Amino acid sequence: MRIAALYDIHANLPALDAVLAEIRRASVDLIVVGGDVVPGPMPRDTIDTLQRLAIPATYIRGNGDREVVAARHGAETLTLPAPALEAIRWSAAQLTSEDARWIAGWPATRRVEIDGVGRVLFCHATPRNDTDLFTRVTPADVLRPLFDDVDADVVVCGHTHMPFDREVGRTRVVNAGSVGMPFGEPGAFWLLLGPTVDLRRTEYDADDAADRIRRTRYPQADQFAAAAVLRPPPESDMLEQFGSVGLR
Repeated sequence: MRIAALYDIHANLPALDAVLAEIRRASVDLIVVGGDVVPGPMPRDTIDTLQRLAIPATYIRGNGDREVVAARHGAETLTLPAPALEAIRWSAAQLTSEDARWIAGWPATRRVEIDGVGRVLFCHATPRNDTDLFTRVTPADVLRPLFDDVDADVVVCGHTHMPFDREVGRTRVVNAGSVGMPFGEPGAFWLLLGPTVDLRRTEYDADDAADRIRRTRYPQADQFAAAAVLRPPPESDMLEQFGSVGLR
């Protein structure tokens, strides 16, 4: 079995389309969508694309998805920064009630046995929640309490939008990166599993994607086009930012 793991799409439809085109050429048996399909500039079209997939797919919920669904019920996290709340509320308004029910039903984790890789646990951030922040430079001794008791050979995560492949105690921990909102190098990042672990980067027409995003009514369309598509923030900046927050 070959599995493609797609994380943090953030409703960037041009990036998703480019990755799906590559997946179709890679003889993938299953797609795992690892959360944060939304919020983002093209939520309605992104959901339609995912629901029309010819390849079998399974989903887990990310913190962004959870907040968008909560916003439909007036229950979003009010302590979020104002721009994030605005984006979440706008994205929620684009969804149908059926969309919201579908997303609300996604579990927090999935487990799959993959030939050549072993027992794989898919989660959004860490096995304990969908908001923990850690990176390739977070000390292993800080992370071991989160992973030592996980009954899996490999844990696949996302959330921090920067790919890595590292060991935490007995567990191999792989961040799939972000399809639609990468930090570091431009492109669409994802993961191919089976029989090896292969971090992938797909190029797409960034100028065209940025133009399409700017033409949406997304409240941060210009900022998203610049920072998620054309000129993502340097990895060094994000490592410093996330390191200052740390695990709680």
